[in-house]
Amino acid sequence: MLWRTGFMLLIFLGSTSSQKQDVSEGDLHQLQADTPRQRSRPPVEPLDFGFVPSGVYGTHAYYEPGAIGVLFHMVHAFLYVVQPNPFPKDLIVTVIQQNMGGIKIEEWRKPENVVLLLQTLYYETGFLVCLVMGCLFLLLLPVVGLFFCACRCCDNCGGEMHQRQRKNADCQRGFYTAALIASSIFITVGVLFAYAANHNVSAQIKSTRRLINTNMRDLKTFANNTPAQIDYLTAQYTTAKNKVLSDLDNIGPLLGGRIHSQLEKEVVPSLDTALRMAGVKVESAIKAMRETKEALGTVGSSLEVLQEGTAKLQASLAGERASLSNTLSDPACTNGAVSQTCNSIRATLAQLAINADFSELPDVSPQLAIVEVLLRTDLSNIVQRGYLSFNDTPKLVQEQTKNIVSGVKGMLDKIGTEIIGFSKMFPIEASLANFTIFLNQGQKKIEAYYPQIDQMDFYRWIGCVCTLCTLVLILAFNTLGLLCGTCGYDKQATPTTRGCLSNTGGNLLMAGVGFSFLFGWALMAVVTTSFTVGGNVEKMVCEPLANRQLFKIIDTPYMVHPAKKNFLPGMLFQNPNIDLTVGSMYRDCYENNGLYHALQLETMFNINSFLNRTVYNKDLANVFDGVRIDLQDIQLLEQEGRDNLVNFANTGLGEIDYTAYLTEVNKGVTMEDLLSFSNELEAKADQLPRGALENALKGHASSIRQIHREQVVPMEQAMKYVRARSSLSQSVKLLQKSSNDLPVKVTNILRAIDAAEYLITHNASHVVNQETNAYMKSLVGYFRQYTAWVQNSLTAEVAQCKPISNLVDTLEIVACSFIVDSVNTFWFGLGGSCLFLIPSMVFSVKLAKYYRRMDTEDVFDDAVNVSCHGEQVFDVHGNLAVVSPPSYDTLTRFPRASAPPQYPGW
Repeated sequence: MLWRTGFMLLIFLGSTSSQKQDVSEGDLHQLQADTPRQRSRPPVEPLDFGFVPSGVYGTHAYYEPGAIGVLFHMVHAFLYVVQPNPFPKDLIVTVIQQNMGGIKIEEWRKPENVVLLLQTLYYETGFLVCLVMGCLFLLLLPVVGLFFCACRCCDNCGGEMHQRQRKNADCQRGFYTAALIASSIFITVGVLFAYAANHNVSAQIKSTRRLINTNMRDLKTFANNTPAQIDYLTAQYTTAKNKVLSDLDNIGPLLGGRIHSQLEKEVVPSLDTALRMAGVKVESAIKAMRETKEALGTVGSSLEVLQEGTAKLQASLAGERASLSNTLSDPACTNGAVSQTCNSIRATLAQLAINADFSELPDVSPQLAIVEVLLRTDLSNIVQRGYLSFNDTPKLVQEQTKNIVSGVKGMLDKIGTEIIGFSKMFPIEASLANFTIFLNQGQKKIEAYYPQIDQMDFYRWIGCVCTLCTLVLILAFNTLGLLCGTCGYDKQATPTTRGCLSNTGGNLLMAGVGFSFLFGWALMAVVTTSFTVGGNVEKMVCEPLANRQLFKIIDTPYMVHPAKKNFLPGMLFQNPNIDLTVGSMYRDCYENNGLYHALQLETMFNINSFLNRTVYNKDLANVFDGVRIDLQDIQLLEQEGRDNLVNFANTGLGEIDYTAYLTEVNKGVTMEDLLSFSNELEAKADQLPRGALENALKGHASSIRQIHREQVVPMEQAMKYVRARSSLSQSVKLLQKSSNDLPVKVTNILRAIDAAEYLITHNASHVVNQETNAYMKSLVGYFRQYTAWVQNSLTAEVAQCKPISNLVDTLEIVACSFIVDSVNTFWFGLGGSCLFLIPSMVFSVKLAKYYRRMDTEDVFDDAVNVSCHGEQVFDVHGNLAVVSPPSYDTLTRFPRASAPPQYPGW
């Protein structure tokens, strides 16, 4: 009843045995499950939950018998010789199960029961043999003693007070003396063994009180510490909660730092390459744009210079051509020979004109304006923008999660309240307080029996001592008989003339024999009874209890109760199907595990599933799952810049008529060299007759030279014209080339920028999402640490049930080591002494002949040869006679009995 009440009061949630809850681990959100990733997530920082407060149990359920342990080992060895068979677990289980309804005589006639009986007898063969020998000793010893006494009364069996004279009488007496001494020593050793065992029982009763007190104290410590341990478990939820809140408050630096670290390892190298390529392409494009701008500017300025210079030159040449045409219209040119010259000059007037006409070339000002607008876009800062997007990641994380942090704080506070409230739902403290009161009352009741136990132990001790005193009395007779007989023995004295001391020794030895017959059977009855009971208890209870084989019998299904598969859970929880056994509970308690694990309370209430549902519930999982860090808005180039690049590609450079430019640029300034034209004109004028026409033509030649000298030569000398033409030519060629390359370069720029942005928004975002999930998993890891710590603490630290195993070990120590081993040692010593009583009686009877005074003795007469040298002896009547010494062996020839002489002083 004590065990059952104690267990029922100590079950944490026993009152909820009918409210078992099935928990599915699938209730946890997908975020809580591990997802395969290309790299391992960072380890979760271990939390320090401290140590669960635990009491110190003072019971040391270990017994070291000391010197008497040698005797215990001897008894165990003897019992092993008597019963070497292993523990018959299967036989006991079968016998008990077949006789649960009661033992009926007619049932034993069945073959299976007969077989069981024979197996039982075979197992008990050693004990049965010893029991039969003890019973024979018990029955035969008084019968033999009775016949021995009757026989001696008839002067037989050594009862005749006459001793034969033999040659080896001294040797026989010495042998009998030594044998009796040896027998007495063995009897003494057995008495000492028995007395040591008897004294050990009394001495260990005081140790039993100490064990009872320490076990009670440990049970009280267990009951008092359990509520504080449970409160400590619930309070440590704050440690996990505070850590989660701390990490959430610092989510920007923590998560941003992780993102930075991983981006530096995975994305930044690729981004460096992409941005470097983009940068190179942007720089190349910028250089091309600048060159295009310069080329367009050069074309524009050069075109202005050429148009201005050619306009002046064209005006001068047009005036000179008109003047020369008027001159050739002179009537003098109509004469025969003169007219031919005039006609030839008139035919060359068309050459007096500019060759390149730059006025028809298109203006490039619109294209130049577009290029100037594009160059105002800061394309060179694209690379820096790419890196700045990562440097702002912590701030971005902080901004995007500020609403989530505040929501999680409220949820965690609510969860903590639920856990504390749940721990207070069950009356654990009240139950344990009642259990403590029960222990105090039980201890008082046990202590009330101490005086009665002491009194009973005193009577037991007196009874055992009185039993041993019978052997001590026999030993005293043997010892005194040996002392008196040995000290009073006179070799010169005849058997009829032995002294009083010697005769007393012989009588004491015979008294010892008589007491041996009187008490030996009673002592053997005590030995046989205690051997049968104590030996079987040792082999059937103590040894199986020591090696825990006894638990296997109790734990056999349907062994204790035919309707209950497992005895212990059926008694405690009314559920015999739980796989809980006495052996498993003892092992867990022996290892000082928690009662939650020892009683397998997880089968009734799974605390791990409860914590998973409560500590990390669906709402919290959904909140954590909603944490997303988005880098999609990061742009290396705004839409305006993209439009400018597209506009630049569509500036119309390809629509410019570069052939017309190059054609006009490659033409000469004039259609004919003015200096050559003036020389030819002057030469033709010389062919004309002298006169006004000649002079007029030479004047025109001089004017053309002047135009050449004043306009063409200065322009050529100043290189303006030539440089303008050259620059225009080069710029036109560059623009012609750029008109084909610019769209490709712009496309490459946009592709490079798109690749860099894709790397940021996809690859980098992938890393960010991975780190975000890892960060959320680290937060979940804190809760997992708490639930695992609670589970481990309940298994190994909370309500450690070492006192329960100590109760079993204490019961084993008290029942087996203190009592059974001592009882077995007592009968072992007493039985050995009883066995040595037999040789002691035999040798005492034999030796008493040599010490007791005989009524008659052997005398020898020689009737043939009698001389004066004969010896004088007294006959039985006291008359003096002369006997001559025999000439042959008188000890074996003509013997006759003779009474001892009688003197008046006797």
